[in-house]
Amino acid sequence: MLRIHFTAEDLIRLRFAEAPDPLAETILSLPLLQAERPDHPSSAGLSGWRECTRRALRPEMRLLLDLAPAGLGEYIPEAFTHAATPSLADSLDHTWSLPTGQWSADWHATRLLRPRVPKWIHELHHGDRGWAALVRRQLHSYHALAVAPYWAQLLASAQAERTQRAKTTLDTGVEGLLHTLHPEISWAAGVLTVPCAQDTDLELRGRGLLLVPTFFCSRPLVLVDNAEPERPFVLRYPLMHSLIDAAAVMTAGTTAAGQGLTALLGTTRARTLEAARSPAGTAELARRTGTSAATASHHASVLRAAGLLTTRREGPGVRHALTPLGHALLHGGSPPSGLTEQATSGATDPAE
Repeated sequence: MLRIHFTAEDLIRLRFAEAPDPLAETILSLPLLQAERPDHPSSAGLSGWRECTRRALRPEMRLLLDLAPAGLGEYIPEAFTHAATPSLADSLDHTWSLPTGQWSADWHATRLLRPRVPKWIHELHHGDRGWAALVRRQLHSYHALAVAPYWAQLLASAQAERTQRAKTTLDTGVEGLLHTLHPEISWAAGVLTVPCAQDTDLELRGRGLLLVPTFFCSRPLVLVDNAEPERPFVLRYPLMHSLIDAAAVMTAGTTAAGQGLTALLGTTRARTLEAARSPAGTAELARRTGTSAATASHHASVLRAAGLLTTRREGPGVRHALTPLGHALLHGGSPPSGLTEQATSGATDPAE
């Protein structure tokens, strides 16, 4: 077990990542892709994704399977998992800017846990530029195949998790939050206990902890970055898949936009999100979706809790509008620059 010791300053510096890291999700998906029976909270829901990705995997990408093989005893180099940036390119830049000491530590851990390691992985960890360029190129290709088609849905899932955890913190405090992070994680008397192959203690000493709910994470993963002492430690943990079903997330990424939203959110909720493309009050949402005002209000509340809608009171009325995340989910991409301005105008209805 790993025991993480918090000071009062560490509790103050506890943070949630704003979004998943594309590189970490890409690397952590590789063991799940290879496992016949993955140890994952929603392994059954990922079976369709595994089958589809395996069929589309090109021969040149298969070297990545050696980099992150299946099996609980295997080690995924931390260099590929401790960045927390919004883009794959930025995370890869971070990885290859790490000092040689980080790569050496990763290599040492890999050798301890894996009886046979391909020679090219040794050369990668020891600065071979040719292998670095090749791995970087194949990570881009694999990400485009296995992760990018589902990215809007993963963002929505992570945002729902972030919203729920914020509510938990408001209701029960930081201790309540840490106590309910994951069934295998426990909190008591200032110590967070996380499953680990070695029995050890980690003193945060004011660096704080960044919590990163991760879709492809099969078990809690603590990342210790001694090379950058100003950065907080990172704890990745499987996000609460009960919020958005993994099978629905993966289905949504492989179907047409309208069908995908329906699979992910349900028919009426998807129509409500679509109806909010142009800001409107509750009565107007009900008219656009062909539902009652009470039904429209309920679905707007659920979408708001997931971070997909905002609801603003204006005088006696309210107005529902897409958030940037809701727009990205609806359109499968980034919100246009005019989204914020668009959301400042629109119809309102009397307050509910």
